[in-house]
Amino acid sequence: MLKQQLIMMVFVTLGLLCVIWLSQSLRFVEMIVNRGLSISVFLQLTSLLLPSFLTIIIPISLFFVIVFTYNKLIQDRELIIMRSAGLNQWALAKPALIVALLSTGVCYFLTLFYLPYSYQQFKELQFSIRNDYSSVLLQEGSFTDLDGLTVYVREVGRDNELLGILVHDSRDPDQQTTMMAKHGALLRTDEGPRIVLLDGNRQEVNAEDGTMSILYFDRYAVDIAHSAEDPTLRYREARERGVFNLLTGTPPDIASNDIGAFRAEGHDRLISPLNAIAFASIALAVLVSSSFSRRGQTGRLLIAIGVMVLCQALGIAMKNLAAKNSALIPLMYANAFLPIILGLYWTFRGPQIRAKRAIAEEAEA
Repeated sequence: MLKQQLIMMVFVTLGLLCVIWLSQSLRFVEMIVNRGLSISVFLQLTSLLLPSFLTIIIPISLFFVIVFTYNKLIQDRELIIMRSAGLNQWALAKPALIVALLSTGVCYFLTLFYLPYSYQQFKELQFSIRNDYSSVLLQEGSFTDLDGLTVYVREVGRDNELLGILVHDSRDPDQQTTMMAKHGALLRTDEGPRIVLLDGNRQEVNAEDGTMSILYFDRYAVDIAHSAEDPTLRYREARERGVFNLLTGTPPDIASNDIGAFRAEGHDRLISPLNAIAFASIALAVLVSSSFSRRGQTGRLLIAIGVMVLCQALGIAMKNLAAKNSALIPLMYANAFLPIILGLYWTFRGPQIRAKRAIAEEAEA
């Protein structure tokens, strides 16, 4: 049973992860179509988001694997045979609990270590893509707007030489200029990307009298850097920070109005991996602790799914409430530990009392 559940757990998790990856990757299709983003960078960008979804997927996958496994044992009468052979409740529930503990360990590794690292890498890569327009400017025969700077390149020659360049600078509405050049090149500098125009002219219209002035040049540089901000110095979001920083950080490292949300995120990092044990306990409480019924398991399965969904919804609600009022943080821990305590108690209580009631009901019928 342990081997079967581990194998199913891997396949179900990968299946759900692929579905979520496809849905999330649609957000970045625009970067491929409009910004010329390469497939390799696109795959790197989307894969860095996956760890944040794994912490949600793994407990849910585990729940459905346990439900499927034990429901099949009940339908095939194998659970009755195991009990007849002398296996107690602990022996029956042990494989699922082992898988739950392993899943919890994986989730803790993700939330405590890998999630902050991967999301920080994602934000830095996203920042770099949005502020480095070299891949955009090298597109032939298209007008591209870069926050008030419109660039057109007729052809890209050898060694990234730009031919037939038109640049319209409207970043300053009072001094709009248009530059045209026969050829040029795109350079990377410490201040950001810069386009160098060779053998061209610069045209500017006087806003007061409408006259146009033309300046012919042999060499002219246009700074197209959107921002000179160092990505390592930007304000980091909650998912980019470690648990210790979330729980102990103070202004100015964390903005005053973000402290509540960051504290809730830190506690959620400590609590969310426990969902694997909680969901496993719910499934075991409903299936392993029950006796065989000729009426089927549909009702019990619906109860288990309903309780699991309710716990997941309450966890999200408690986190949002705790972000606004830190006094409600204990409710987050209560929502995590109560399903574990009650589920394990109901599981190890055994089906003896309920079995007697079921036999009595069937005798009366």
